[in-house]
Amino acid sequence: MLNKLWNRLFSKTDKASEGVFIIAQLNDKIMPIDRGEVYEDPLDELLKLKGYGEISGGGTLLELNNEVSYCDVEINLNVEPSPEIIHEIVTKLELLGAPKGSKLIIESTGQTIPFGKLEGLAIYLDGINLSDEVYANLDLEAIDTKLKELTSNKSEVVRYWQGNTETALYFYNASFSQMKEAIAEFVDTDPECENARIVQIA
Repeated sequence: MLNKLWNRLFSKTDKASEGVFIIAQLNDKIMPIDRGEVYEDPLDELLKLKGYGEISGGGTLLELNNEVSYCDVEINLNVEPSPEIIHEIVTKLELLGAPKGSKLIIESTGQTIPFGKLEGLAIYLDGINLSDEVYANLDLEAIDTKLKELTSNKSEVVRYWQGNTETALYFYNASFSQMKEAIAEFVDTDPECENARIVQIA
């Protein structure tokens, strides 16, 4: 069950009084500051360059355990959202890495437009059952770097979540099955990955 309260602590919230509002709901477990750098700033640049409008806000939806469920980017258009403009927005977001399961929502009509090309893999590392020595030497950044190398993931963003019993790292690329296969040997042999769960998230 999801926590239905939007986390706005790290996001822009002001909306202009006029315009056509579109929500880009991104199936990406990305932190708020990184969301701004990866999605909001480049899309805002495109919208302003084309004279279509601007980014007016954004938010992150959390699950009850505070793991990111998905995030959104709020778009304020000063023109009608023609199919051509929608296509440009979708194309830009997909170029920026929007995963499958993302969607555009036009607030005035309720129209929903699915988009996204990348698939997602989460690896949940055991946070309570490994040896004290393993935890003492745990290097999450090094694991993230290694898994990115194995999955040919070029993102500079570390997507992660730390819970009471598990810590998760998230990766997005063209194929979940190829990513899972590419990391299999490392996961099976690295002591820090003992008992790890691998889940498809997009």
